[in-house]
Amino acid sequence: MKKLGEDFYDRPDVVQIARELLGKILVTKFDGAVTAGRIVETEAYEGTVDRASHAWNGRRTKRTEVMYGLPGTAYIYLCYGIHQMFNVVTNQRDVPHAILIRALEPVEGQELMLQRFGVKAGQRADPYFLTKGPGNVGRALGLHTSHTGSSLQGDEVYIGDDGYKLKKEQIGESPRIGVDYAGEHAEWLYRFYVKGNRYVSGKITR
Repeated sequence: MKKLGEDFYDRPDVVQIARELLGKILVTKFDGAVTAGRIVETEAYEGTVDRASHAWNGRRTKRTEVMYGLPGTAYIYLCYGIHQMFNVVTNQRDVPHAILIRALEPVEGQELMLQRFGVKAGQRADPYFLTKGPGNVGRALGLHTSHTGSSLQGDEVYIGDDGYKLKKEQIGESPRIGVDYAGEHAEWLYRFYVKGNRYVSGKITR
C-alpha cells in the first residue's frame, strides 16, 4: 500500500479531495499495534468562506491554527467533550481547508478496536458500530487531540492507497450533517459516501 504524498493534499479543490479520499485506507500505529479502515464517508469544509468551518471568516484560535498549516496534517478536535474528530488539512499553508473522516470500513485490528470500546473477548457487539460516525472513527483508531499537528507522512497516522477504485455511480453526495447553524451553507453538497456501505453514518439522500 502506497502512502498518500503531500501533493495529494496540496490542491485547491477540497471537495474533489474529499471525494477522492473515499476508498483510501486510514491507518494508525501506536506502540506497534495497527488499526486501519477503508474510508467510506467524508465531509469537506472550505475554510474562511464556509460558515460550517471552524475557520469561517478567518477565525484563528489555538485550536484551529493547525488548519492554517501544511497540507497533509492531522486536525483532531473534541466534540461534546468526548468525541475525537479526525480531519485532514488540505490546500496550501494559510488556506484552512479540512476534510472530516465520518466513517470507515475496518480492514485491520478489529479486536483492538473492540477493546478501545470496552468490548471484551467473546461479547456480542454490533459489527457496524465500530467505525460508523466520526466519533467512533476516532475512538476505534485510538486517535486523540494530542495527535493534532501530526504529519500524515509519518508512521503513526497516515492514509494509504491500496489500488482500490470506486466507480462514479458508487459515490453518493448530500448536505453535511449537524451544521444547521451554517444557514444556506448547510445545504452545500459537501458530504460524500460509498452507496450501500453499512458503515456509512447518517441519512443517505442521493
